[in-house]
Amino acid sequence: MQYLPSVAMPRRALTVLAVAFLLPLLSACGFNVIPTNEERAKAAWSEVLNQYQRRADLIPNLVETVKGYAAQEKDVLTSVVEARAKATQVQVTPETLTDPNAFKAFQDNQANLTGALSRLLAVVENYPDLKSNQNFLALQSQLEGTENRIAVARRDYIEAVRVYNTSLKTMPTMIWSWIWFRGNEPYQTFTIDDSAKQTPQVKF
Repeated sequence: MQYLPSVAMPRRALTVLAVAFLLPLLSACGFNVIPTNEERAKAAWSEVLNQYQRRADLIPNLVETVKGYAAQEKDVLTSVVEARAKATQVQVTPETLTDPNAFKAFQDNQANLTGALSRLLAVVENYPDLKSNQNFLALQSQLEGTENRIAVARRDYIEAVRVYNTSLKTMPTMIWSWIWFRGNEPYQTFTIDDSAKQTPQVKF
């Protein structure tokens, strides 16, 4: 009996060849741009959260140090504690970066905490002994560094989101957002005004 070659083998081979041929084309046409930009934006957001958490972690020690010298400033101290509690309650995960309400709540709470810290540090001016306390000076330095890192992390996030959102709306990557990444939505970014974004003045 004469052996007849299977038709399935050539079809499989053709499929493999087609995939091998198309993958470089997909990459060259920008297929990977959207997911790559999305992951960069998520990574940048994670760094924003890390720096805000670092600030939140410094606040209890700062409040206790100030309380030791200025317990009578009860209202200011309480406002910082309450603002910190609210700021840590609202969390925006990478999966919810497209939710404008969640993002606005996060921004507002962080801005309120920044304002409360500014008022607390202004009070310190009235207490020379506190201003020269070594523990306070160390916390002051750490807070200043953290505020700077927050500013850098926010800047990097804003840029990463700009690149990602642009890739969803411009050619040729917009084609892939229509065909393949239909569920991808633009990420929210920081939009609060300049006065609300002022960092606390921690130098004396």
